[in-house]
Amino acid sequence: MRAVLFDFSGTLFRLEEQDDWFDGITVDEQAVQGHVQAELMRRVTAPTGSTVPMNTQQQHNWANRDLEPHLHREAYLHVLRESGLTGEDAAALYPKLVDPASWTPYPDTTAVLNGLRGNGIKTAVVSNIAFDLRPALAAAGTGADEYVLSFEVGVVKPDPAIFSTALQRLGVDAEETLMVGDSEEADGGAREVGCAFALVDPLPTAARPDGLRTALRSHGITL
Repeated sequence: MRAVLFDFSGTLFRLEEQDDWFDGITVDEQAVQGHVQAELMRRVTAPTGSTVPMNTQQQHNWANRDLEPHLHREAYLHVLRESGLTGEDAAALYPKLVDPASWTPYPDTTAVLNGLRGNGIKTAVVSNIAFDLRPALAAAGTGADEYVLSFEVGVVKPDPAIFSTALQRLGVDAEETLMVGDSEEADGGAREVGCAFALVDPLPTAARPDGLRTALRSHGITL
């Protein structure tokens, strides 16, 4: 392998809420705690599918949320309101979801990205996302050679075009490239252009200390 492509959410980083995010916020007039908090986070981090009822316009916003920041905001405010938050509470919570500082790196993220680049293996982050994630990697002391972000390139996974763009930017062939991600549907689309694919589990960061290293080893890359 000469290159590795990585998904962002659930692969390199995970959105792990802080309890104080929900201070003063209620769902159906009840304080947000435990399983309710976990369910809210599941709904706003699911990589594919919709998690609440939507009309035609809302479905359009959801389908295109990772192409336009304003559609992303509208889509997630709808999900939060449909989940029982007031409009005011949804608007207060949303900025935390798209703040790069809110995202937690997996324990092996920095070592893996830096190790690959140190060994001459090119890297790219290929993400369906509507905000610039580069600051999150920089804060973790790492980075990638290329960033192919849906809102910047105008295409979302699993469309083969997003993977082809990454390959072109890195100057590598698909046959010598591995895609690592947490969604068989979205990230597994890399197979359509000829890349290998490794699936990781989007567990809480503390519960997945070496998922990236394991994924790489399964395709002959040892750091």
